Amino acid sequence: MNKIYIPEGYKASLDAYDTQRAIAYIKETFQEEFSKALNLKRVSAPLFVTEDSGLNDNLNGYERAVSFDIPAVGADAQVVHSLAKWKRLALKRYHFTVGNGLYTDMNAIRRDEELDNIHSIYVDQWDWEKVINPEERNLHTLKNAVKDIYEALRETQFKLCGRFPGFRPFLPEEITFVSTQELEDMYPTLTSKERENAITKEHKAVFIIGIGGELGDGTRHDNRAPDYDDYSTPNEEGFCGLNGDMFIWSPVLGCAIELSSMGIRVDREALLHQLAISGKEERKELYFHRRLLEGSLPLSIGGGLGQSRLCMLLLHKAHIGEIQASIWPQEMREECKKIGIPLI
Repeated sequence: MNKIYIPEGYKASLDAYDTQRAIAYIKETFQEEFSKALNLKRVSAPLFVTEDSGLNDNLNGYERAVSFDIPAVGADAQVVHSLAKWKRLALKRYHFTVGNGLYTDMNAIRRDEELDNIHSIYVDQWDWEKVINPEERNLHTLKNAVKDIYEALRETQFKLCGRFPGFRPFLPEEITFVSTQELEDMYPTLTSKERENAITKEHKAVFIIGIGGELGDGTRHDNRAPDYDDYSTPNEEGFCGLNGDMFIWSPVLGCAIELSSMGIRVDREALLHQLAISGKEERKELYFHRRLLEGSLPLSIGGGLGQSRLCMLLLHKAHIGEIQASIWPQEMREECKKIGIPLI
């Protein structure tokens, strides 16, 4: 069900023109900072892929892709949900070596999204992927990448405050790491979303490890498709998972906002295991999965980071529609207009 939260006394931080200037500055600055930190090169990426390629991402496993036929090639295509699997093929195609990687603009349509202050049917994010060695498939590698990205966020924030003096830095110096199992132990009576809010409210910037894996009580913190992130391999800290989500506390909305999802990608063993426990073993016959199982794709780490959400956070906006152009229910537009939230 669509819903909207109106912060008491909210007033847009910038007018429409200066908001667009600031959005451009944030995007230019952040992609320069994070691509330098992770040693990434920019590439072009597809807006759609064929259905039978297995390249589209199933995300939580139930979202419906936007599909259409292409008479000229005699195939059905889908608008991408994300590019996690395509990027791994691209690493191979473009001959990236260990320690190097790619990033790209990813645009998607998520038709089943429930619309609110931070959710839109239009998704824009930076997608990235980097080649790693077998010895780097561990929590240390994941945490180092998270720290690099977080430092790029903080550097972007500082530069934004210098360019637009009305803003002040609010991100903490360090990001806090916690596993989904530790969260369940800390907050056994709370839901997953309530746990995310509780831990992020306390620490302001948090990375939750092990999204998709089974918890001690038999539930999952959240679902993940079985064929990109490795959420099942035991790690050096005694729990399972080499992936996770980054959350930042929004001082405007008073809640945690998921800014990034990332992880060490599945190797052959993790893919087989996760397909089996999720009941998706038929995917082994798809093109991407065959390539991975035969060992012809590089090991990698990768993820995505929301462009509009980053701008929304740094510009202290109350609604993602102040940042991106999308389609909103008429009643939501009217309610926002009454209180001075201009949806694009």
